[in-house]
Amino acid sequence: MMESTLAGGLEVDVAVVGLGTAGSAVAAFLAEGGLSVVALDRKPLLEAGARWVNGVQGWMLREAQVAAPVEPELCGSDAPFHVVCGTGPERVVLRDTGILEVDMRHLVSRLQDRARAAGAQLYGEVRVLGRESELLETSAGTLRATYVIDASGLGGAGLVDSTAPDPNHVCAAAQAVHEVSDVGAAQAFMTRHGVSPGEVLCFTGIAGGFSILNLRLHGGEISILTGSIPALGNPSGKALLDDFVQAEPWVGGRLFGGSRAIPLSRPVDRIVQGSVALLGDSARQVFTVHGSGIGLGLIAARVLAETLVAGEPLDSYRVRWMRSYGALQATYEVFRRFSAELSVEELRALIEAGLMNANTAGPTMAQRWPAMDPIGWMRSSIGALKEPRLAARLAGVGARMARIRALYAVHPRDPGRLVSWARRVERVLPLR
Repeated sequence: MMESTLAGGLEVDVAVVGLGTAGSAVAAFLAEGGLSVVALDRKPLLEAGARWVNGVQGWMLREAQVAAPVEPELCGSDAPFHVVCGTGPERVVLRDTGILEVDMRHLVSRLQDRARAAGAQLYGEVRVLGRESELLETSAGTLRATYVIDASGLGGAGLVDSTAPDPNHVCAAAQAVHEVSDVGAAQAFMTRHGVSPGEVLCFTGIAGGFSILNLRLHGGEISILTGSIPALGNPSGKALLDDFVQAEPWVGGRLFGGSRAIPLSRPVDRIVQGSVALLGDSARQVFTVHGSGIGLGLIAARVLAETLVAGEPLDSYRVRWMRSYGALQATYEVFRRFSAELSVEELRALIEAGLMNANTAGPTMAQRWPAMDPIGWMRSSIGALKEPRLAARLAGVGARMARIRALYAVHPRDPGRLVSWARRVERVLPLR
């Protein structure tokens, strides 16, 4: 049931639509900054947001000023990550990844509690019906809000002009945690693939260039993460997950999990329209190389909250985001599109030649700018001699990445110049 109806004539500084991780976080940050906040979700509050395990970089939690998780919210940390071509054996092993395996159910609940403790009013089972000026019409009544933040997910709440993402750039992901009915057989499976319990085994390219089957055996449970792009004729992430469960008799009953569509594109060019700001998936704030949006969404929530608490114009959020993390997203999206076009054989060639190695792939996993690591780049230089055609393609990708980064560095403060800026970006990195 809905927690309660909105009080007639309620007036607040900010209304937040969507109470997943990004929406709950921004509600908490704004309320802690002294602003009055009402936050709504169309689902019951206990069911809002992701309901599965996600990998989140520890540095991103610190950047967002969210305390590190502890058990049972924390399911694992900093495990070696084996990136395997197809079903193997060629691989890149990433160590010291900084990844925390976080149960999103607990994280969302923690952020909602933090928002309530700071004075935000949270309502579940409330649908947004429309908006006119400062009036937000909902299924529970009307409220007046100076600002509205749409953190309701990929489809958005229909409060701004927007276009649906190109299906060719949408990942259908699924994640589930299952019991292990035969621990010995499960350990034998991981051992056959050269992985110890607790480490991550990630099969790539199993259903198109952008696809994974990601496994982590921990105690008597197995975490399974899958993803693909069905619009390109591939089975969905859920289908990949179900197929794996059916094929491996040692996988027992499902404990929890879920699925969702993840946008794979640069951020929305106009994440602020009037007094409405987009946040999280509605703004397409996702690190697309591996479809991670939790950490970026939390950081975006911090940037947005700091903007409003400081009394700055809402549009300052757009400029701050686009020149920093928006630039990071868009730059790596160039590389994501290149990698999605690679066959398993080409991926193997990249690894065997040393063009892809732990030193150069590490920043991608960490969602950081590429580092000038001398060992990694020396191996890449040697690899260029072995695979000159792939090396030439990589060089072209690098040039496009540099062009995009330069464009985002001069993202215009003047909204009137945004259209011409977006046209220049579109020529290098089209949305479709």
